[in-house]
Amino acid sequence: MKIVVIGLGSMGKRRIRLLQELYPDYVILGVDGRTDRREEVEERLHIACYDDISNLNESVDCAFICTSPLSHASIITKCLSKGWHVFTELNLVDDAYESNMKLAMEKGCKLFLSSTFFYREEIKYIRTKITQDVKWNYIYHIGQYLPDWHPWENYKDFFIGEQRTNGCREIMAIELPWLIETFGEVRKTHVVSDKMTDLNIGYHDNFMIQISHENGNKGILVVDVVSPYAVRKLEAYAEERYLCWDGTPESLRVLNHSSGLLEKVSLNEETEHREGYKEFIVENAYKNEIQEFFKVVLENKSPLYGFEKDQKILKLIDSLGA
Repeated sequence: MKIVVIGLGSMGKRRIRLLQELYPDYVILGVDGRTDRREEVEERLHIACYDDISNLNESVDCAFICTSPLSHASIITKCLSKGWHVFTELNLVDDAYESNMKLAMEKGCKLFLSSTFFYREEIKYIRTKITQDVKWNYIYHIGQYLPDWHPWENYKDFFIGEQRTNGCREIMAIELPWLIETFGEVRKTHVVSDKMTDLNIGYHDNFMIQISHENGNKGILVVDVVSPYAVRKLEAYAEERYLCWDGTPESLRVLNHSSGLLEKVSLNEETEHREGYKEFIVENAYKNEIQEFFKVVLENKSPLYGFEKDQKILKLIDSLGA
């Protein structure tokens, strides 16, 4: 199997490292227009790099697209046109979704969209607990001050600083897919948002969203790029049931109704973290997702998430004003 990773920023390098670890026999190539990134990857990760896929005179099977979101659509089209299976990071906009889904069908290629939280063990556990025999309420806050997301670069040089791919929009695109799969389709929403920082951005930096689900569940989703302390905190409760999660495997707890005590949930996976990232950035889920992609490619497995579902999520996010 020969794979090209397009975009050698932080996510591209992460994907390369995990691919090398999971599939040491696969040949991995890199593509990036920046000389410094190519030189760093060639030196540290020992793979051949090119400045453009047009200069790649190799027979490739799959492409991992790890560039900034607004560039994804045209790159996906180029890769599918070459007959490559495509793994793409979050797109955040639905540019060329219809035409690329059609092209993938015509070329017999798999088109796989990242939605990493589906592959987290905590999320899998939470989804087993949110049963449909009772009504659930939840309160979920995700926030982190925008300049702290990538402290090694200016947020204006990172796609989260742009209006169409802004930080609040990215958080929603990460969280809403699993929330809707867990708590049910959205019936209606109510949003309160504004800008409360002096950040040089052209979008609202905090959202409080009340969500009513079709099945009677209700939630409050709080999303911001304001909180000086990075937070991911979920509480969900129903009659005689309660669970909470602070974004790390170790923080997942569920109520023992008999004792009245919160008990830590033991997950069947040793947690991996990468230095330089917050503790709730767990490497395991990225590994699980890559493995899922190759099951889709090699075993014709149906993906957990895809472009059709994402198109609905992006329309919901548009309606929220993010």
